[in-house]
Amino acid sequence: MASTSAPHRSNAGGYSRMKSAASKLYNDNQSLIAEMRRAFNMMKEIAVDLEKDKKSDLVKELESGVAELLEASDDCMHLSTAILSVGNEYQPRQELTDFKKLLDDEITKSKSTSSSTSQNHQFLRQFREAVWNVHHSGIPMPGEEQEDIVMTSTESNILNKTCPVTGKPVTELADPVRSMDCKHVYDKNAIMYHMRSMKSKCPCPVAGCPKELQVHRLICDPLLLVEIEEMRTMSKGTAQPGVIEDFTG
Repeated sequence: MASTSAPHRSNAGGYSRMKSAASKLYNDNQSLIAEMRRAFNMMKEIAVDLEKDKKSDLVKELESGVAELLEASDDCMHLSTAILSVGNEYQPRQELTDFKKLLDDEITKSKSTSSSTSQNHQFLRQFREAVWNVHHSGIPMPGEEQEDIVMTSTESNILNKTCPVTGKPVTELADPVRSMDCKHVYDKNAIMYHMRSMKSKCPCPVAGCPKELQVHRLICDPLLLVEIEEMRTMSKGTAQPGVIEDFTG
């Protein structure tokens, strides 16, 4: 018995250490992404000030910097996805594991299924719109319709505006968490109680969402807090009721 249980305990210990290391790497990487998002917002504000002073050449240079920042942020997002996948799926083996190859493979997989290119385009549009509005407020940018401008200025990376369990606006949640699978946001205490009340599997409570919830895949990382703060900024003065995204249509 001793000869078979010892390797089992060793494998279990290796798996636990891997999960812990992956979690730390993920949090560190998300903190970096959050700082990049803050830098983007700051660069947008600086560009507006420069445009007011009619320093268009400097605005163009800043826009190039924004594009590079968004590309770096995109790479970090793919790395975060890869870290989570490796951390969740890794199983210790007797032979040495090539973690670089595991991460590279997961990054490639993430890029093949990602919509981050369109998201980065959205951020560039927000940057250009902010600059354009300095001298052309209310007028669509060349090549874009008015509804496109409105949509871009009010878009948020957070899918649901209210917690589907409590109905409370996401911007008012004291302890928000987000599903790593469907990306919906919930009040932590409310969703944990909801999950405990379910006798078996717990589907996401957002109408039409096909994903199932798992406790270890509900997280609050630094990027979520930044995105909630961005939502607060965008919602100031709009006074629009919270809307939950419905997947049924």
